[in-house]
Amino acid sequence: MNFTELGLDERLLSGIDSMGYETATPVQEQVIPPILQGKDIIASAQTGTGKTAAFLLPVVNKLLTEPHDTHLVNALIIVPTRELAVQIAQAMEGLSYFTDVSSIPVYGGSDGATFATEKKALSSGVDMVICTPGRMIAHLNNGYVKMQGVKYLVLDEADRMLDMGFHDDIMKIISFLPKQRQNLLFSATMPPKIRELARKILHHPLEINIAVSKPPEQIVQEAFVVYEPQKNPLIKSILQKSDFQSVIVFCSKKSSVKQLAHELKRAGLSVDQIHSDLEQDHREQVLLDFRNRKTRILVATDILSRGIDVEDIDLVINYDVPNDGEDYVHRIGRTARAASTGTAYTFIIEKEQQRFARIEELIGKTVTKAVVPEELGAVPAYNPRGGHGDSGRNRGRGHGFKGKRKPGGQNRPNNNRVS
Repeated sequence: MNFTELGLDERLLSGIDSMGYETATPVQEQVIPPILQGKDIIASAQTGTGKTAAFLLPVVNKLLTEPHDTHLVNALIIVPTRELAVQIAQAMEGLSYFTDVSSIPVYGGSDGATFATEKKALSSGVDMVICTPGRMIAHLNNGYVKMQGVKYLVLDEADRMLDMGFHDDIMKIISFLPKQRQNLLFSATMPPKIRELARKILHHPLEINIAVSKPPEQIVQEAFVVYEPQKNPLIKSILQKSDFQSVIVFCSKKSSVKQLAHELKRAGLSVDQIHSDLEQDHREQVLLDFRNRKTRILVATDILSRGIDVEDIDLVINYDVPNDGEDYVHRIGRTARAASTGTAYTFIIEKEQQRFARIEELIGKTVTKAVVPEELGAVPAYNPRGGHGDSGRNRGRGHGFKGKRKPGGQNRPNNNRVS
């Protein structure tokens, strides 16, 4: 489903387009319409399924289209950790860029100046607050937070918050809120304690369970841990030294698609590009040439990862780590169709290591870290939990780009994998 089919405000659609999103994930398809209708939601959805946008988009849409008091807090999102608060705040900044909806993250561990900035926003009014429980309690105890205008409450990763002992803090925060409000609860699991919490705060909720799809076993998955400047030399090395006949390269941004396609064409490779800036008849001709093997390599945005039927793909390359696990599954799912085998490579730069580790957790698989050619120089260690890691040769068990791979025994973790 395209985002334009969800009935969202044009200003939001501009933000969605600027971030490179075109089609909704399953959780977004199922959750956004009932939220727009004003229903309470309890949703089982893991990190990496696109759930952040699933609640941000409809809540922002309601703030844009329904009356509210700009001098009060209007929407409250409670999360377990500062990292998640920052992540949601960043997503909010991008999605709401073309709107006048205001937001602020509120979390502990920052300095006095940050606390003062939070106090000013909470006392003078802000459309959306993304907070951790402890920090919000600290503000509430001082008596200046204007919670009487909250119309939308979101509890994200509710099971994790309860595991961390935040039940009483959550209930205290809720005691400051108006009773008439819309409540959205997201949790990766649904143990009894979550259902008990839901009974306390939700009103006749709609329950939605999102099953996370997994990549087919016949896809050989490998990843290359590199620095950003090494990506173009690496992809040229792979494409020039291998005999893959039909290749899709996915990029997260249209600008990256255009630049990479130009670079590969300059290298003498048979390549074309597809993205939303192309007219429909142009897209269709590009796809026809690719299906008919007139074009060997297609560089694309995620417009091609969902809903467009292209068979017999030998290799999928994720030039960027996808934004979430569902995008990863859909991207690499373009290969290994109809019981055939296929190969999927992903390039991981330092700042994307944690994101890729979350994808590995989501799909329940450790993806082999392959050897980067010696001539490209030193590469980062894969260390998603401990920061970006020091430079060093990638000691993974990889290949020399000699052609198609066969599944079986290939997905061994390498020595750089931190478990």
